[in-house]
Amino acid sequence: MSAVASYGSPSRDDFAALLDESYGKNEAFEGTVVKGIIVAIEKDVAVIDLGLKTEGRVAMKEFTNNGRDELPGVGDEVEVYLERIENALGEAVISRDKARREESWVKLEKAFERQEKVEGIIFNQVKGGFTVDLDGAMAFLPRSQVDIRPVRDVAPLMGVPQPFQILKMDRRRGNIVVSRRTVLEESRAEQRHEIVANLEEGQVIDGTVKNITDYGAFVDLGGIDGLLHVTDIAWRRVNHPTEVLTIGQTVRVKIIKINHETHRISLGMKQLLDDPWQGIEAKYPIEMKLNGRVTNITDYGAFVELEPGIEGLIHVSEMSWTKKNVHPGKIVATSQEVEVQVLEVDAVKRRISLGLKQTLSNPWESFAERFPVGTEVEGEVKNKTEFGLFIGLDGDVDGMVHLSDLDWNRPGEQVIDDYKKGDVVKAQVLDVDVEKERISLGIKQLAGDPFVSKVGEEGGAGDLRKNAIVTCEVTDVKEGGIDVTIVGTDLTAFIKRSDLARDRTDQRAERFAVGEKVDARITLFDRKARKVSVSIKALEMAEEKEAIATFGSADSGASLGDILGAALRARTEGEKK
Repeated sequence: MSAVASYGSPSRDDFAALLDESYGKNEAFEGTVVKGIIVAIEKDVAVIDLGLKTEGRVAMKEFTNNGRDELPGVGDEVEVYLERIENALGEAVISRDKARREESWVKLEKAFERQEKVEGIIFNQVKGGFTVDLDGAMAFLPRSQVDIRPVRDVAPLMGVPQPFQILKMDRRRGNIVVSRRTVLEESRAEQRHEIVANLEEGQVIDGTVKNITDYGAFVDLGGIDGLLHVTDIAWRRVNHPTEVLTIGQTVRVKIIKINHETHRISLGMKQLLDDPWQGIEAKYPIEMKLNGRVTNITDYGAFVELEPGIEGLIHVSEMSWTKKNVHPGKIVATSQEVEVQVLEVDAVKRRISLGLKQTLSNPWESFAERFPVGTEVEGEVKNKTEFGLFIGLDGDVDGMVHLSDLDWNRPGEQVIDDYKKGDVVKAQVLDVDVEKERISLGIKQLAGDPFVSKVGEEGGAGDLRKNAIVTCEVTDVKEGGIDVTIVGTDLTAFIKRSDLARDRTDQRAERFAVGEKVDARITLFDRKARKVSVSIKALEMAEEKEAIATFGSADSGASLGDILGAALRARTEGEKK
């Protein structure tokens, strides 16, 4: 008896349920990778039996993997991605590329978790970077992650299998970001560590100039770079490395220092040559004069090359005797040959101080020789200050006229207003201090000191002094006395009321007239304070005393009037003679 007979014929509902169950099982395979057998190849298309009572078709080129895999044949088992069990033609929709991509994603996720490198091929350039084929899975390679240094030409890297490091991946979005630079840095670090381990400080090695900057050059030592600083290229001054080096040049260098933590290596070329500073003090004794070439000019001075590797500094204060506030570039020029004098040598600090002005004559010494004290000079007013005038003199030096040396009678603060810059004036040399570089001048001294003027209209016989008798001319009459000028001089004095006469009745200022001449006696002559005082009273009292001594006393019977009259007549007759 058949099963149908035993259990009866299935109903229409039972058949539908069996059909749904079978279809549901097949539908569960959609979106997965399944195995199938190639049953035929028709016009570069493989017909594959999936064992699901349906067949699918895949283009043969999908099996080549960009030429890396061999083509399969009829009867071969292959893995494909099942997108849909049945399309409008009743065939399964399958893809070998998507199957390979699914396989790759599984492998890539494991590699990403383990931080392992993966192999890929750069095959296309897109905005901001490149597309990489990771065995079927597409990844993005940012331009900044291509190499350690910017790459101008990526063509040599295209289509070549090479390792990459996965930086980020998102399967839901289908995004993978990879880096080639990370792999190179890691490899380079390992290589650098190995190379540095084989190098020693003091070792001499050949290298190739790889890059040049303002501060030095990077030298390739066979897989690792060392820095050759500009100050270690030569003993002489090198303003820029390109003066000595070119990219690609092979150079012999000495390893000065190695930092094993940072793998930084300092190199030197000048260390392979003799140090020119050895025995420098004996070679350049102090006060030695020699020629050199200006190599560099700064705000504080100029550097002069005395020989290759030996430079000295001319400080701005040692450049000129007279130009004190001038930039060194106004005095010397780069590459100019100059004569200098050695001022100081410090072998420890590798410094030589030079002087430029010392090779020239000292203008203050020259001036002192040509214009000794008392000489009359002429010059232009260069500047006016609160304490005097500065006069430009021969030899490009300045002399100063102090306020107190402008005029004998008027205050200097008033007299200085009579002068202006550019005026040509005459003055007398009062003092020259070569060490302090100062020249003192006087203008009032040209007119002569009124305190040493001679007495008398024709020159007189003696100098002005205390107790001397002088003739005075009244210049002004005041209530308290009279202003007078000593005849024959520029000296002025004030005779107060009590000194106008011996007798009180005659001590009246109004009895004198302007222009009247009177005799008086000098009672004070202070040369230092430049002050003179005169008195008519003192003269009268002195004359009275002298008359009594000469013509007799009042006890002899002669009256005081008789004695003074006789003295006056004798004085008048003496003046006539």
